[in-house]
Amino acid sequence: MSRSPEPGKASEGQQGNLTEESGGEPAPHGGDTMDPSEATARPGRLYTCPECGKSFMQSSHFIRHQTVHTGERPYQCADCGKSYRQNSDLVSHRRLHTGEEPYHCAECGKRFRQSSELIIHQRSHTAEAPYPCPECGKRFRRSSHRLAHQRTHTAERPCKCPDCGKGFRTSSDVAQHRRTHTGERPHQCPDCGERFSVRSTLVNHRRVHTAERPFACAECGKRFTQSSTLNRHRRIHVGERPFRCLECGKSFNRSSNLLTHRVLHTGERPFRCPRCPKSFNQRANLLTHQRTHTGERPHQCPGCGKRFSQRANLLVHQRLHAGD
Repeated sequence: MSRSPEPGKASEGQQGNLTEESGGEPAPHGGDTMDPSEATARPGRLYTCPECGKSFMQSSHFIRHQTVHTGERPYQCADCGKSYRQNSDLVSHRRLHTGEEPYHCAECGKRFRQSSELIIHQRSHTAEAPYPCPECGKRFRRSSHRLAHQRTHTAERPCKCPDCGKGFRTSSDVAQHRRTHTGERPHQCPDCGERFSVRSTLVNHRRVHTAERPFACAECGKRFTQSSTLNRHRRIHVGERPFRCLECGKSFNRSSNLLTHRVLHTGERPFRCPRCPKSFNQRANLLTHQRTHTGERPHQCPGCGKRFSQRANLLVHQRLHAGD
């Protein structure tokens, strides 16, 4: 006796793009394919993808899902040519060009392009952060932010730029980074016309015009233009060092400091001077070294006007004046 297929699984020999199932019972007429134009399945019936076995209650959802396998992106932006799998994604994208932000927060009036962004923002008023980091306990309003944060503990950067090979914690970081190769700056400030490759940078920039500093420290009252800067500042009060080196156990209050520290273990010197074979483990050291080629001396003694290429040399020099 043959067994009927498991619910939500494609059985062997299924043909065509759309198959009707009935919760484990054989489909009528031997599993004949259904008309994709049918809006919804009859009660208890599913549309199952023959590629991956995923099932859907509505044929429209099934048809949209198929573009995941085919790579089809039929909805193209008339302004920049970017393509999308769903028309709703195109509509949301076009708001980048039009500046439309139809969703507004009833608490503070802030506006958003997408309803999902508004929902996440509203958690900032309720302090709701349902996604805790199992490593350090820090909580996040988005699960994607928690995932990106967890990689700061391991310094994992699994998403690579196809142009230069640089690694990033998330695919969205790669997408933003790739604009440095293309020169794309789609986000324009309506006040001064300056353009930015990342929308969040535009949001932060506009506070230059408004002098807005909406993020206040509960401990000392100091205000900041960015929530990330406030979070970093708060570690001064609590002594928090959530970024731990897996090699030696040393902890840091910034993920960038952890990345800089880890090259001590790997011996990596990724910052290479374009004028000579010398390389460095920190970008700041490379910039200091390059002044030996350019002759730049940005550090000036206020006492006598003498200039130095390195701040450390200026401090040594100033002791000569102190000993006068």
